[in-house]
Amino acid sequence: MPLLAALMARFAAQQPFKDLGIAACLHITAETAMLVRLLQAGGAAVALAASNPLSTQDDIAAALADRYGIAVYARAGVDRKGYYRHIELALNQAQPDFVIDDGGDLVETLHTRAAALLPGVKGGCESTATGVIRLRRMAAEGALAFPVIAASDTATKRMVDNTCGTGQSAIDGILRATNTLLAGKTVVVAGFGSSGRGVAEYARGFGAQVIVTEVDPVRGLDASLRGFRVLPMAQAAPIGEIFITATGSVDVIGADHLAVMRDGAILANAGHFDAEIDVRALAALALAVYPGVRPHVDAYDLGDGRTLLLLAEGRVVNLVAAEGHPPEVMDLAFGLEALALAWLAGNTDKLPAGVHEVPAGIDAEAASLMLATTGTSIDTLTPAQLAYRESWRIGS
Repeated sequence: MPLLAALMARFAAQQPFKDLGIAACLHITAETAMLVRLLQAGGAAVALAASNPLSTQDDIAAALADRYGIAVYARAGVDRKGYYRHIELALNQAQPDFVIDDGGDLVETLHTRAAALLPGVKGGCESTATGVIRLRRMAAEGALAFPVIAASDTATKRMVDNTCGTGQSAIDGILRATNTLLAGKTVVVAGFGSSGRGVAEYARGFGAQVIVTEVDPVRGLDASLRGFRVLPMAQAAPIGEIFITATGSVDVIGADHLAVMRDGAILANAGHFDAEIDVRALAALALAVYPGVRPHVDAYDLGDGRTLLLLAEGRVVNLVAAEGHPPEVMDLAFGLEALALAWLAGNTDKLPAGVHEVPAGIDAEAASLMLATTGTSIDTLTPAQLAYRESWRIGS
């Protein structure tokens, strides 16, 4: 992860987080460990909890605690009560000046069950589109108590993290879990945002026949113009063989859809929360459930000759059944987030409570640093080109 390594030297010298407490709620992977070490090098005291009950890599959590003295509250497979308890412990340990969230659970917990800590919080960063949606709802209700940078809402992160990262890693998780052949299969991708587009394009690259479902007419048109078949889920459900949700919404695949799916259909979620596939409805339809028929694959026998296969309990498949995004992807995503948080640490007095965009200069800096780590060079504008761009008097 050369970008984070380069920032490590900069942050160690500049100390942007000197004497600050940071509470982080993230998927605990080797890549996340690099981000946490970067924050620590910048002077922060970091406490870490997991942002998903199934995504923690226990060896990484143990190494962070044992080798680097990070307060880590996470364990793979923890139940829902333990998951939120871990978030509360991380908040209480950090006594945070800043927070980093991945999905919004930490910020929600901070505003509800740990509200006594709110006066000390100066700001935060949110890593996911799903989390940003929750934060904007909080802000609209006047409930968000501090400024938060929407680290997911940059062109660079959408391109690298969502489209490339989710596209590859979601397919990777499905293949590891099922060992199925994608070529010739009918794959239904729910949602054509930056993540869903990546999933659809990677599935097509494997030879699948891809159907896209959408509620947004602009995204539906985009999918159609890119050559994907676009249908409502009700029409896609009887013909799909593999279903992948990537919407950030709830009950995208519901009881009515499950009732008409073909035998052997595979259900996977690439969104952050386990709400996109109605797992309760699936359990209610099933005559019997056979957990772990393969690692991270549960079989639901519907009693009518059909069996549906649910991957990763309906949770984010790329982090449960695979290893999440490749390090190159998270190098850029975490580098962008670290730069944004460092900027926020120096500008909190200028920002009101609410959701704020990453400054364009930081997005460009992260992209430039990433290009430099790959040995890639681009052109620069000449003085004449700059003058042309800045003048309205120069025409044809």
